[in-house]
Amino acid sequence: MINAIVLAAGESKRMGKPKPLLPFGTRTFLGQIISVLQEANVDRITVVLGAQAETVAEAVDLSGAEVVINADYRDGQLSSLIAGLGHTPAETEAILLCLVDSPFIKTDTINQVIATFRASGAAIVIPTLHGKRGHPSLFARSMFPQLQNAPPDEGARHVVYANEDRIVEVELPDDAIVVGINTPDDYRRHFGIDP
Repeated sequence: MINAIVLAAGESKRMGKPKPLLPFGTRTFLGQIISVLQEANVDRITVVLGAQAETVAEAVDLSGAEVVINADYRDGQLSSLIAGLGHTPAETEAILLCLVDSPFIKTDTINQVIATFRASGAAIVIPTLHGKRGHPSLFARSMFPQLQNAPPDEGARHVVYANEDRIVEVELPDDAIVVGINTPDDYRRHFGIDP
């Protein structure tokens, strides 16, 4: 079982408004990511909410996902990942880690990452564009204890750096894997309008 975990609990301080609710065409960032995941080869979708959780839950159709509330969202991104990991079923083989500020992810990219995991059995699979690592990344169950015990200020990055010999990179022709929308300027650059 592949369990996608969407981290959407942050305070969006640099953006100044909740990133899960930013417009993406007729959807929101979070709604767009969920819709892409629903078309991909993931077996389960977990959405971790925190800041303004009720507002986000009311505005986005979350019926296709399990919702986890991270009461400790102020402790940073790792706290949300740990909250999501705590709700993965025992039969979960790997998690696909998705960030709400990476809304351009594509079904084909997700499927390629999962296919690479299936073919290689790698502990970590990371998509790359011209050698630059991006999202979403996949972590096998064997990595869960390291993720849960990572330094809070480094999170999943620490686990990646500590396991370079266990990573398989998959080079893909997809600009979206290296795009993160974190500030109003980022949003204007990609959408041509104010957030």
